[in-house]
Amino acid sequence: MSQALSLRNIRMRIETEDPLYYGQKKLKMQGRDLVNLPKAVFKIMELEVLDLSPEREACLDYKLQILPAEIGKLLNLTTLILDTNELVEVPVEITLLTNLERLALSNNHLTELPNGIKRLKKLTSLHMANNKFQIFPMELCEITALVFLDASDNMIKLLPKKISKLKNLETLLLFINQLTKLPDTIVQMTELRCLWLGNNQIKALPKGFGYLTKLDWKDRYTSSTLDGNPLVNPPFEICRQGPEAIEKYQGVGPNVDAEHEAEKDDKSRGKGRNRAPSDAARSLQGSEGGRSRGSIDATAYRRGRAPSDASKSLSPDSKKEKAPKLAADKEKGQNYLPNIAGMDRRRSSVKTSGGNEGTIRNGQTTAPSRK
Repeated sequence: MSQALSLRNIRMRIETEDPLYYGQKKLKMQGRDLVNLPKAVFKIMELEVLDLSPEREACLDYKLQILPAEIGKLLNLTTLILDTNELVEVPVEITLLTNLERLALSNNHLTELPNGIKRLKKLTSLHMANNKFQIFPMELCEITALVFLDASDNMIKLLPKKISKLKNLETLLLFINQLTKLPDTIVQMTELRCLWLGNNQIKALPKGFGYLTKLDWKDRYTSSTLDGNPLVNPPFEICRQGPEAIEKYQGVGPNVDAEHEAEKDDKSRGKGRNRAPSDAARSLQGSEGGRSRGSIDATAYRRGRAPSDASKSLSPDSKKEKAPKLAADKEKGQNYLPNIAGMDRRRSSVKTSGGNEGTIRNGQTTAPSRK
């Protein structure tokens, strides 16, 4: 009976007018209820927002020590707020909440996230600041829907290269950690607008940092952005001017790429203009050469020589087709040449019966002219 009454009282606390979650069924538990969290909370299946974060003025006295495994029953939850408690771990059952969009775990004592956290495919916002993380949770790189990630005030020493898979991430807070460098792949996270790296041990930014064109470093630079790092390359005064200044300093970035592409286009167009006259000239030379070769071949043929140059210019197929004819003509020409030579010899001087000279024309002797 008391259990039913407790459930009824808890249902009466559900609100839908919170401006942050307007229209969603929200339940907030606080004070002593956090020390001994009623089991009835996990029977309200319609809950969409569950806030288990203590009020600031009472947080020193009433905190949640353990999150019950029954949390996995609230399958309709889209927001789970667990800030400012004494949690040292999060139950693996939280990975069953596949409709979660916002998860707040800041200000606890967490050193890791449960295996299977990557199942939260709809998660867009994750707060895990002020915990005891030394290793960046690798599975977070698989939650590509993330837009906001706060991992500040931990002891993280290295970011994985796979963090670049978070293509939709717009805010990444990493200040107050132990980072000595950033992975080169971070320049692929082109949707980043807010990146806080202050109070780490970073000496240089990766080459190509200018590709992060949406960063607000120029307009909204704060001490959390980069201050507190032994940064040398690029210098602070360059970084404060934003990604365009960093691009100019490094010589790598989208604007530099565009300039190089423009130069390539100009060069290719220039080569095209230079090539055009030479092509035309070659074509003209070819046609003139063809005509001159034709004239030479015709002259050679009239003189009784075989048109060897002309035959060389024929295509393989036409050579095959015309080969018999050329051979016959050549043979005929060779037989004809001696007759011409003989005629020329006889033509020089032929005496008629009258003692006068005559000429031979078309194989016949003509009479000499009378004087």
